[in-house]
Amino acid sequence: MSSVSPAATPLERVLVRDRWLIAGCLALLTAFAWVYLLALSGQMSAASPPSTGMPGMAAATAGPMTTSRSVGTFALTTVMWWVMMIGMMVPSAVPIVLLFGGVQRRQLADQNPALRVAVFTLGYLVVWGAFSLLAAAAQWGLAALTLFAPLDLATTSAWLGAVLMALAGIYQLTPLKNVCLRHCRSPAEFLTAHWHRGTSGALRMGIEHGAYCVGCCWLLLGLLFVVGVMNLLWVAAIGVFVLLEKLAPRGDLLARASGVALLGFAVYLGLRG
Repeated sequence: MSSVSPAATPLERVLVRDRWLIAGCLALLTAFAWVYLLALSGQMSAASPPSTGMPGMAAATAGPMTTSRSVGTFALTTVMWWVMMIGMMVPSAVPIVLLFGGVQRRQLADQNPALRVAVFTLGYLVVWGAFSLLAAAAQWGLAALTLFAPLDLATTSAWLGAVLMALAGIYQLTPLKNVCLRHCRSPAEFLTAHWHRGTSGALRMGIEHGAYCVGCCWLLLGLLFVVGVMNLLWVAAIGVFVLLEKLAPRGDLLARASGVALLGFAVYLGLRG
């Protein structure tokens, strides 16, 4: 059944069509990311990973770790993190991308706003690419300190796990978390406060929204170092939690409740360790 009434104006019909097109493209992007992650997980299950703690790169890192080989492996690890972030974070960005697309269509009724929507999304993804670079560097650092198990792709230190869990729990209760979450939960408010004109403005807005999104979730994503970077069940669980945190009616309360729960679990890990 069509969601467009018979009395809808041509612009309203175009807006509905564009919303479906944008949502479909974002769904495909998310699906491709998860296909990649599933394929990488299967590759890792079929071959023992190398002692560097880098995921799914056995063929690339077999033999002596030369400088060029090391750089290539680091790049692939960064790509792995970036694709993972796309699979986890793009679903929660759908509302603001749809809203941005609708505003662009109304402002540019006689033009094609698809470019600006794509640029806005690109800006959002670029920020997550920068986060992925830092996450890959942290993974390499933990591996160099022998605090990262190559088989589990998780920290080998119960105390480090407890600290990461406690930091994530504390951050969930901070004003900074609340500010970032509010921007993520209120797409209309964000666009009103951060509107910039033109294609370069679309890129800037995508980057700014991505920065708030990273600010909202970065320590939660750090929990992957505790449960396993390529533990796809946990990857999916954290992704669903982030989605609920941003889109559920009282996601702010969910965030605070999770902070208390994480602190409690951190104490358990500390006592157990």
